Amino acid sequence: MISRRDWLRSLGLAIGACTQASASPDATAEARSQASSNLQPLPLGEYQPRSMLHARETSVARAAFPVVDVHTHITVSAKSKNGVALSAQRTYLGAPNELLPVMDRKNIHAMVNLTGGYDEGLAEVLKRYDQAFPGRFYSLTEPCYSRFLEPDYPRIQTDAIERAHQAGAKGLKILKTLGLYLRENITSGRLVRIDDARFDPMWDVCGQLNMPVAIHVSDPIAFFTPTDRFNERYEELSNHPDWSFYGRDFPSNAELLEARKRMIARHPKTQFLVLHVGNFAENLDNVSENLDRFPNMSVDIAARIGELGRQPRRSRQFFDRYQDRILFGTDATPHGDAFPQQIFNDKLYEIYYRFLETEDEYFDYAPAEVPPQGRWRIYGLGLPNSILEKIYNRNAARLLQINV
Repeated sequence: MISRRDWLRSLGLAIGACTQASASPDATAEARSQASSNLQPLPLGEYQPRSMLHARETSVARAAFPVVDVHTHITVSAKSKNGVALSAQRTYLGAPNELLPVMDRKNIHAMVNLTGGYDEGLAEVLKRYDQAFPGRFYSLTEPCYSRFLEPDYPRIQTDAIERAHQAGAKGLKILKTLGLYLRENITSGRLVRIDDARFDPMWDVCGQLNMPVAIHVSDPIAFFTPTDRFNERYEELSNHPDWSFYGRDFPSNAELLEARKRMIARHPKTQFLVLHVGNFAENLDNVSENLDRFPNMSVDIAARIGELGRQPRRSRQFFDRYQDRILFGTDATPHGDAFPQQIFNDKLYEIYYRFLETEDEYFDYAPAEVPPQGRWRIYGLGLPNSILEKIYNRNAARLLQINV
């Protein structure tokens, strides 16, 4: 039996331990408070957290199948004002001799230059790229908005597209100029709607000539909401404040998409490649509804793997269901250092291939120290070869009527 003395001694030790334990949280809190007071405020732009997660890292140096990148910008208009291209002349962002080595290393069969211009500008682009390197480069034409105020503009535009087709252009590219920048006086006045009847002949002639229309309408939904502490793209919009369409006389994202739907519905014989995952990668249910409604609509994935990769299970369902109508694209821009999510280099393509071909988890969606579109990482889809081949080249070959 334990003696009374020993019992009292053990009881005293227990009480002492409890007293120490009860004092410990206060001491810890004081220490933490002191440590916090020594920390300096950290600007968000300087925050570069390093993940502690141990996860598989798969290097995919070359695509599993030859690639047709249907969304690149090798040339752009040499003159623009308030978001409207005003010149047929081109600025050349990348020469063939610097593009082809990357293409060969990454198994890129062909690059499609969406912004090829029109008239003499397009003719020079076709000469330098498409005709000089057959099968490696394909160019699209663009509207000649500089002539929008002329009374017979609809005929002028259709004639220009017919000439572009004869010269070798593979389709028509519509920038978000239509709906967000083009105005009644070209750069001033009321905004011109996407479904404006003056463009009906343009859509029709593309259908008659089997020229697909690659169209960019709207932008991420965050660009139409206030740039405040609730906006998940706060850093991106702070770095590019001109990308915000919140306020002023801009239509809402919903209004733009509804106008696009009305336009596509009026032209069922024209093929529309709606870029950037239908311009609504944040809402794949909405994109799916449009694909189901419009059999003449397809999408590309350019500059949207950041959105697709953070919802990998839903994205995988999307790819399974629409595998015949999804095209590979990156929005690659040579020397586009200000836009790391689309800068043309080896790393950009390796990230896309990793996203499509592997089941890797939690990796960067762009070759940048800070995620350029939002502070998150992505997960790979691990698509089977039967779908990969369609995404990489077969769907593009069918839409553009090219050989791969």
